[in-house]
Amino acid sequence: MLAVILVVIALPEFNALTEKQLFLKDLFSWELLLTFLGLAIVTGLLAGSYPAFYLSRFNPVQVLKGRLVHGWSDVTLRKGLVVFQFVISVSLIMATLVIEQQMRYMREKPLGFTQQQQISIPLRSLESQQIYATYREEITRNNQVVAAAGAFYYPGIANPNTYSFYRPDQTVEALQSVKINVVDYDFLKTMNFELVSGRLFSRQFPGDTSNRMVVNETTLRNFAIPIEKAIGQKLNFTFQGQTNTFEIIGVVKDFHFEDLHQPIQPFAFLLSTRPNFNYLLVHVKTAEMEHVLGFLEQTWKKLRLNEPFTYSLVSEDFQRNYSADVRTSRIVNYFTLITIFISCLGLLGLATFTAEQRTKEIGVRKVLGASVISVVALLSKDFLKLVLVAIILASPLAWYAMHQWLQDFAYRIAIEWWVFALAGVLATVVALLTVSFQAIKAALMNPVKSLRSE
Repeated sequence: MLAVILVVIALPEFNALTEKQLFLKDLFSWELLLTFLGLAIVTGLLAGSYPAFYLSRFNPVQVLKGRLVHGWSDVTLRKGLVVFQFVISVSLIMATLVIEQQMRYMREKPLGFTQQQQISIPLRSLESQQIYATYREEITRNNQVVAAAGAFYYPGIANPNTYSFYRPDQTVEALQSVKINVVDYDFLKTMNFELVSGRLFSRQFPGDTSNRMVVNETTLRNFAIPIEKAIGQKLNFTFQGQTNTFEIIGVVKDFHFEDLHQPIQPFAFLLSTRPNFNYLLVHVKTAEMEHVLGFLEQTWKKLRLNEPFTYSLVSEDFQRNYSADVRTSRIVNYFTLITIFISCLGLLGLATFTAEQRTKEIGVRKVLGASVISVVALLSKDFLKLVLVAIILASPLAWYAMHQWLQDFAYRIAIEWWVFALAGVLATVVALLTVSFQAIKAALMNPVKSLRSE
């Protein structure tokens, strides 16, 4: 019954986490009910079998005389289980810290362009592409619009367009792939790409539409072109037996067109004056988008388009690439909380058992003048040793697991020593809070009662 209540509480978050739509009524099929009943029976039998077999081995005479001595293997098993639980807990705490660091790094790392306050408007139909120039001119009259320009693609979405270039002094076998984006005059300014050398596309140079391109720094490195010799450098592109020569007129600083899972690739921009762009990018001044979006939609409808007005924010499109990583982070967080709770239950059980076994010892110590603090320290230090062993065992395991996870990112953080230190401190604090209640309770017990012989 408690499980059903927990499911009711957790189901909305579970659906959001897994991107599913499950309902409570789905649990009440005969198949699932029988499965749950079977699991409960099997779990109960497994949980009860060890203490049952353990107790059945006791000699009744020794038990009744109070001479029962617990073997070394029994104590080792109990402590080993607690250590195992805390190894998992500490490992997950470390994983949580590393994942959170990497997620913050991805959110805050400069991408080489302005992603905030950038609005993307898809131009899905031929009709919307034909009114592109008129619509762009209308919206740029608004004083809240910094710039607007069209492009085939924009940072944060997939760009499948690739050309294979080679230098004129090389053979065609020296081909190297370069990502291509076809853009309007103002696209590079709209996105605030940083110019390193040369110039950007300009209406003052109508010839820019004739096989001239702006490339990133990685393109120069891949083709072994020095930055000082980049402007005017030619690259050849051969397709179906015909060779076209492209001239570099500008170089922009490397930027992340894709998410940080991928390394920066060679990238080039080509200019087009035809209204065949897939997207219109609008850079606005205000962070409060409602007023500007209303203006953009009103202007869109004023042109009597049958296509509905839709938009997205470039910053959200880019972060959407990390949805799987965000989901992983949330799952690890939940599992960390669950395992810490289970570990605390195991540690509390061991603390209670130990305090019960040492009741008379604690009474003698108090009669001889031991303080409450010394008794609490006496009971706690043994458990802290177990937690320390768990930290030592968990650290290399967590480091290896997180090192492997970070390999999926071309740009990633370094795992620093303080992650292990902080995880160890947190685990120690949790352990102290868990055992302190039982330790203080035992320390405050009246020694007369604990030493009284029944």
